[in-house]
Amino acid sequence: MMYNIAILGASGYTGAELIRLIAGHSSMQIKALGANSKAGQTMAEVFPHLRHLDLPSLVLIEEIDFSQIDLCFCALPHKTSQEVIAALPKDLKIVDLSADFRLRDPAEYTKWYGNPHAALEQQKEAVYGLTEFYRDEISQARLVAGTGCNAATGQFALRPLIEKGVIDLDDIILDLKCAVSGAGRSLKENLLHAELSEGYHAYAVGGTHRHLGEFDQEFSAIAGRPVKVQFTPHLIPANRGILATVYVKGDAQVIHDTLAAAYADEPFIEVLPKGEAPSTRHIRGSNFCHIGVVADRIDGRTIVVAALDNLTKGSSGQALQNANLMLGIEETEGLMMAPLFP
Repeated sequence: MMYNIAILGASGYTGAELIRLIAGHSSMQIKALGANSKAGQTMAEVFPHLRHLDLPSLVLIEEIDFSQIDLCFCALPHKTSQEVIAALPKDLKIVDLSADFRLRDPAEYTKWYGNPHAALEQQKEAVYGLTEFYRDEISQARLVAGTGCNAATGQFALRPLIEKGVIDLDDIILDLKCAVSGAGRSLKENLLHAELSEGYHAYAVGGTHRHLGEFDQEFSAIAGRPVKVQFTPHLIPANRGILATVYVKGDAQVIHDTLAAAYADEPFIEVLPKGEAPSTRHIRGSNFCHIGVVADRIDGRTIVVAALDNLTKGSSGQALQNANLMLGIEETEGLMMAPLFP
């Protein structure tokens, strides 16, 4: 069976990544592409690397006939997404890539994003989209909220360890580096080549990054009590990739065994041999996440390193993985491409 797909926000990086992935999908065809700022243009004009594909032109969202659509991806900015989704047909399956439905408590959304939630009814039905840990709920969901790319990387490194109680929950340090595409495609002065290249800087220092809301929500739910990690993100002059280096108290062999057991049957999560650390160059352009465990020189301390592509496994690849489940398609369909190297 072939499913008709719409992508809203198709002129952004995650929208283009969705198109790239769906182009190789055996059960999905793109019927509509929404992008208000570039409506009327072709995808070849907006993204020349996609000119070989037979794609519909970009149109205003209100011009799309959703009665012909089986599933819609929303790759829109936060706040915009909730307003658009609230107006979509109530029986339409939706995978949202924004932050608008990730936090279950509307008060937490207001705390981290600075404005009241405008789609509370939709928020109640949203399922958190970290596929490996919400697979059953996602398969039955109408609305799935994709995770933050930073939040996904940190969770892959830490969720099994928190669940099994093999680390000190009051001493978790998460040091994360993210490529510039994680900031989106809109023009920003600090992302100009001359401002970004040959540099490397921390941002949202001191616990102000919005993805902390996801860490607090998910880690505390697993532990059954409040868990707060110390988290500092860094912007690196690279196009793709996230590398999370996590410092914890716990035995390295136990931690490695715990992660290896948790992900033994997961097609996209690879736990490396103990003592080996991953690199973003080995997951670039793929839906894979590599995790390494290294014993620290200080007894009782361990370093866990996770790497994934922020546009694929951290966003659009995860979204397609969820959509496959929602439509009853094999979860790995369209996602088993090898990483790009070099």
